[in-house]
This record gives sequence, C-alpha cells and structure tokens, in this order.
Amino acid sequence: MSNVSQRLDLRQSQNLVMTPQLQQAIKLLQMNNIELAEYIEEELEKNPLLEKGEPDAQASVEGEADTTAAESPAPERDALESGFDENWTGNEADTPSSTAANAGDYTGADAYSGTGAGGRSNFENDENSLENTLTRDKTLREHLLEQVAVDTSDARDRMLAALLIDQLDETGYLREGAETLAERLGCPLDRMQALLARLKKFDPPGIFARDLSECLALQLDDQGQLDQPMRILLQNLDKLASHDYDALARACGVNETYLRDMIDDIRALNPRPASSFDHFVVQTVIPDVAMRPIPKSEGGGWRVELNNDALPRVLVNQSYYTTVAGQAKSRQDKDYLNAQMNAASWLVKALDQRAKTILKVAAEIVEQQNAFFLFGIEFLQPLTLKDIAEKIEMHESTVSRVTTNKYIATPRGIFEMKYFFSTALVAADGTSHSAEAVKAKIKSMIDAEKSDAVLSDDAIVDALKAEGIDLARRTVAKYREGMNIPSSVQRRKQKKNA
Repeated sequence: MSNVSQRLDLRQSQNLVMTPQLQQAIKLLQMNNIELAEYIEEELEKNPLLEKGEPDAQASVEGEADTTAAESPAPERDALESGFDENWTGNEADTPSSTAANAGDYTGADAYSGTGAGGRSNFENDENSLENTLTRDKTLREHLLEQVAVDTSDARDRMLAALLIDQLDETGYLREGAETLAERLGCPLDRMQALLARLKKFDPPGIFARDLSECLALQLDDQGQLDQPMRILLQNLDKLASHDYDALARACGVNETYLRDMIDDIRALNPRPASSFDHFVVQTVIPDVAMRPIPKSEGGGWRVELNNDALPRVLVNQSYYTTVAGQAKSRQDKDYLNAQMNAASWLVKALDQRAKTILKVAAEIVEQQNAFFLFGIEFLQPLTLKDIAEKIEMHESTVSRVTTNKYIATPRGIFEMKYFFSTALVAADGTSHSAEAVKAKIKSMIDAEKSDAVLSDDAIVDALKAEGIDLARRTVAKYREGMNIPSSVQRRKQKKNA
C-alpha cells in the first residue's frame, strides 16, 4: 500500500517575458510612416501629458534662415501699390472719375472694364469668366447620372441604372452578366437586358462593357467601324497579343495590309473608358531615410540621414504634469498621472530608439551596396538579413522589422530597404552574384538583341556562363517570366511584325 504525502520543493527557472513596453517597442519598429502617424494620434488622444511637437517654420534645415532673413532687403513694391499710394487723396469716393484720370497707365478698374453689373458684357475676355473659377471636376457617376436623367423617364429604370453605375469597376466595366444582376436586384431579365442595352450607348464609349472585347466593340460601333472582319478580330485578341498575324489574316479573311489598318484602329481605342474621369491623386512614397553624396573636399562617401519630415515629433508636457500633479488629492488621481507619465516617457524613448535603429540599418545597407549606388543594378551584391544583423549586432528579426515597408531615397531613386536583400548565385570561380543583378543582365541581353538574332534561353545560359555565371535553363526561364518577358518564339514574332 503506497503512502501519500505532501512536500514542498523549490525550483529555479528562467522564462522570457515580454513586457507591455517591449511589445510596444517592437510594434513601433515594424510600422511604416502612415501607421506610425495614426498610432501617435491615438496616443495623443488618450494621454493628456503628450503633445505634438510642431517644427519651426521659420528655421531651415541648415540653420541659415535667420541669417538670410536679417540680410534680405525689404520686398519691392509693385507698380499697382506705388500708383495707389501716389494718387490717393481721400476724395476718390466722391469723384470716381478722378482716379482714372490721375492713376497713370493702370487703374484697378481696368481689370474689370469688360464686366457689367450683371456679369460679363461680352465674350472677348475669358480670363475673369465665372467658368474659370470652377475647379471641381465631374465624377464618372455624376456624368452617367446626368445621361440617365435625359435618357430614362421611368423612375424604376432610373433607380436600377443608379445601382448599376455603382457596380462599375475602376476601368468602367460591368463584370457581371444580365442574369446575375437581374436576380440580385430583383427585376425581370428582359427589363435588365433592355436597360443595359441603353446604358452601353452612354458616353464615354465602351462604358458598361463586360470585358475588353465588348468594350472595344462598343467604341468601334460608336465610330461606325464594327464590320464582320473587325468582329472576328475582337474574338481573337489572344492571337493579336501573340502577334500571330498570319492566323489572324486567315481568320478575318483579309490581307496583311488591311489587317494592319484594323490593328491600328484598335490601338487608337481606349481600353479603360473610365480613365478620363480618374481624379485620384497618387500617393507618392515618403522615404524614411535619405542618402546624399559627400563632396570630395570633405572626404567623399555617402551621408545617411533620417527624413525628419516623416518622423512625428512627440513631447512630454512637463509643466502641465507639474501643475496637475500639485492639485491631485486622491490616490487614484496620483496613480493615473504616474501611469500616464510613465507611458508618455516610454513612448518618447521608443520613438527615439526606433529612429536610431532605422538609421543604423540603413547606414549598413548603404555601406554594403556601395557599388550599386555608384555603378548600377548589375553591381548589386548578394545580401541577407543575417549579414546586416551580424554587422550591427542585432537580431535578424529586428532587421526584418526595420526593412519592411521602410523606404530609402537614393541618387538612383526610392527603394524599399528589402530590395537590397537577394540570394547569392555562386559562380564557377567562387564569386557571388546577386539574383537581381543576374536578372538585370538577362534583361539587358534581351533588350539588345536584333530581330534576326533573337536569343533563346539556351543562348542566354551560354552567354552568362561565358561571364562566369552558371545557371540552369529553367532558372533563366523563371527569371525571364518573372520580368514578364515573352519567350524567344514570341519575341521573334513581335520583332518581325513591328
């Protein structure tokens, strides 16, 4: 019979525990500029001790604004201001004609001499017209709804048309068929088909098409050029993309000259009918780091700097904390203030550490890829996260977080930091080549080929081997397809028909 007893043991072990502050630091490190700005705005709303530091608009980056402002002369007065001061007597309100007589060559009324009490008196001067003050562009939806109001009198058809307009994609296509739309909107199929037939005649031509072929057909029909050979050509756009002109000419029943005229007509069309109404401003990439060349007189090399405009500045309001802490009576209020003060101080430190880490990683990348910045992509060196981590004595995961969604402005353009990391391809002599550099070599070879000497993948393999780069044919084909370069057969057809 076993004995059951109790005893007390003491064990010692080590566990890695991530504190909330450490989790916050890691989270900040992997954020891009936009995410970081949104996060800081949220913290500013939650923490009353934080305030956003505004950059001094009067000071320049190099600190030369004060000197320039002190030495610059007063701005010169223009002719209008000088003439106004010289001719002003204070009695112009009583004698309006005296101003024109004494103001010299120019008066303020001359600019509006063509405008009467009810607007413009003629159509000769469009500079001050009311139409030129309108800056808002009409959207595609507004343009189509205006046509619906003119073309359709039935209230139900107008409602259906508005719903169909909202179904258009960014190119102006209506991808779903009449059956699916009729079932979704709960209307008879014949009514939907009749409505779509009217909508497809709207401006811009090609709107409400289901695919590219129908879009081009609608535009050709609007121009009166949609004959039977053109219909057959639109049904064989895949052959047109592969430049198989002989098969197209046989299918359309036309000679090669007529076929080329048809192709020219298609090239003049707009495959994206909604593009003329795209008024979206493309958001450019804001670099986190910028690199600039150092003059040779100062030793040469590169200067790597943080983009201060992309880094939000957060400050701890110590004076406000002192004022509020002096008036806090209860323990709960004091604990709250202390917690907010600790959170604010830690956020400021975490942002500072984030900036230093990004700068350290970027500086090491620039040093490792110096040949790329000097001579181009063919000199891009193979580089891994581990290489950078060992150089700056940080963990690989930290380098990965720093280089994700972070951009650097260089003399060769703006690149994501991840771009500079690529696998190494070891040559026969032991030298390493970056995969991106090899891709650039393949592209340069194909760009330089002539119509009577198109390089096959095997020929590219032989050319690379002559330069000491040993690649398999399937690897060359993979790189070529990754750059959207067609095969040698397709390129030969393209060059022949060019």
